[in-house]
Amino acid sequence: MTSTQTLARVGALAAVALAASASASAADGRYIVKFRDLQGAATTVQAAGGRVALELRPQRALAAELPAAAVEVLRRHPRVEYVEVDARRYPLAQSVPYGIPMVQANDAVFTGNAASGSNTTVCIIDSGYQRAHEDLPDTNVTGTNDAGSGNWAEDSCGHGSHVAGTIAASNNGLGVLGVVGNGNLHLHIEKVFSGADCGWAYSSSLVTALNRCVAAAGNNRLVINMSLGGSTSSRTERTAFDNAYANGVLPIAAAGNDGNTRTSYPAGYAGVVSVAAVDAAGVVASFSQQNSDVELAAPGVGVVSTTPFKPSTLSAGGSSWVGTDIDGSARTSVSGNLVNGGDCSAVGAWAGRVVLCQRGTISFAQKVANVVSGGGVGAAIYNNEPGGFAGTLNGSSTIPAISLSDTDGDEALGRIGNAATLDNTAGVGNGYEAYDGTSMATPHVAGVAALVWSLNPTRSAADIREALQVTAIDKGAAGRDNAYGFGIIQAKAAHAWLQAPVAETAPTLTAVSSVRKKGKAYARLNWSGGSCTQVDVRRNGVVVQTTANDGSTDDGPLNSGSYGYQVCVPDTGICSATAVLNF
Repeated sequence: MTSTQTLARVGALAAVALAASASASAADGRYIVKFRDLQGAATTVQAAGGRVALELRPQRALAAELPAAAVEVLRRHPRVEYVEVDARRYPLAQSVPYGIPMVQANDAVFTGNAASGSNTTVCIIDSGYQRAHEDLPDTNVTGTNDAGSGNWAEDSCGHGSHVAGTIAASNNGLGVLGVVGNGNLHLHIEKVFSGADCGWAYSSSLVTALNRCVAAAGNNRLVINMSLGGSTSSRTERTAFDNAYANGVLPIAAAGNDGNTRTSYPAGYAGVVSVAAVDAAGVVASFSQQNSDVELAAPGVGVVSTTPFKPSTLSAGGSSWVGTDIDGSARTSVSGNLVNGGDCSAVGAWAGRVVLCQRGTISFAQKVANVVSGGGVGAAIYNNEPGGFAGTLNGSSTIPAISLSDTDGDEALGRIGNAATLDNTAGVGNGYEAYDGTSMATPHVAGVAALVWSLNPTRSAADIREALQVTAIDKGAAGRDNAYGFGIIQAKAAHAWLQAPVAETAPTLTAVSSVRKKGKAYARLNWSGGSCTQVDVRRNGVVVQTTANDGSTDDGPLNSGSYGYQVCVPDTGICSATAVLNF
């Protein structure tokens, strides 16, 4: 599954779902019927001409297939509170896992603590879990699957396994490292998607999965990861997740990949944390939804994690590099001497060669077509910016093509002229691929929440949520905004905030003014008070210096622009109000 394919499919399906919600009727006749009392509820549905599909006992509701006439009959029935469309939910997919240090998950405060991840469960509601993968834990893992969706311990589309790897890939010297990679974390898998393309699931299936997550967690603290969503709200779903949050569960969901301001659900419910995606530079992704529900941001571009597929590789001169299949290319293994094709924007004399191309200038499809025209047997396209990427030909090719990271491409350039093999043969295996999407950002937040909660076991779900908010690195406009929410999550800072003595107080920022030194512009900060001996100075949410709590410091030199300053208790979210200075 490629990110480009997924974005196109999810966008199209979300549009269909939005149209369905506008007509308040289900195209496939599937609804949720909320009863005042479940006694005799199935008989009532059947008497109206419907067929019960699923019982949501804690919610006193039934999911059912209903003809149009039955919908109206049930809406008027005295024992029925409401009837609503059983909304569809779709996976929202788009690794050097740069996200792990970005969110501080590999800090010594966690890696040096044997309790990290313990007595905490992350429930992943997705497409399953490739339990046989070399880099995914096999212990402390349980699961359930919807009828007809296949074994929860297998994953036909890779989405759920990719999410799981970001959360918990093992620290075993193989592949990638998850946010909580020490094996302490309990994973519970709820498989609601199946098939090669993940398809979709009903909101009633999502509520059922929530109920099973709660039951499976027992006395453990529970975080729920939902890298999925749809454009239609559901009363039943909203009530179920809001109640779960009120009862100590922390649900986390993807904000959506449409690149607009529309709200995705369940991320849009008050009891659910909505997660946006940023790239390796901390900049919000173009596809990430931007709306008032966005609460936190996390890495979601070019995130490398575990997949159940055989990895695509390029080998030459005794070295081998793992890449990602470019969708639409032939799935096979080819051999020939490695040749440098530059950016492959023109046809070369490449008969019988494996051609190394740099990304950029023209489309992947044009590059591969030029390799074919030049007689090349395979194409390896390496990135022109840091990290890996996923791509598509938006069509097909007679030769195999894979993508490589920029660093792997540079290494491969040192093997030009050597015999090479390019292999993207399809099959089940221990794969690793780079995906884009808010689906990839969400497990960073779920993993950090579980990590921080495990070391602060007396805290509530609301406490963990607040800690993640107040310690996030502020991005975009000062304070919370629709692109980043409160900012990029910081595990160490959140833990420190929860551990900080109540008596600690932040200094009061009394003035921020502009001064010039040697012809350059600086910001002069003045503050007073605070219980700490040192302070962190934050500029636009980022710590730019740690200095003595002596009431004054200068920051710069600065270019023209707008800067939001705070002074804070070091390594915590205990900060002064933000003062803005414009040059």
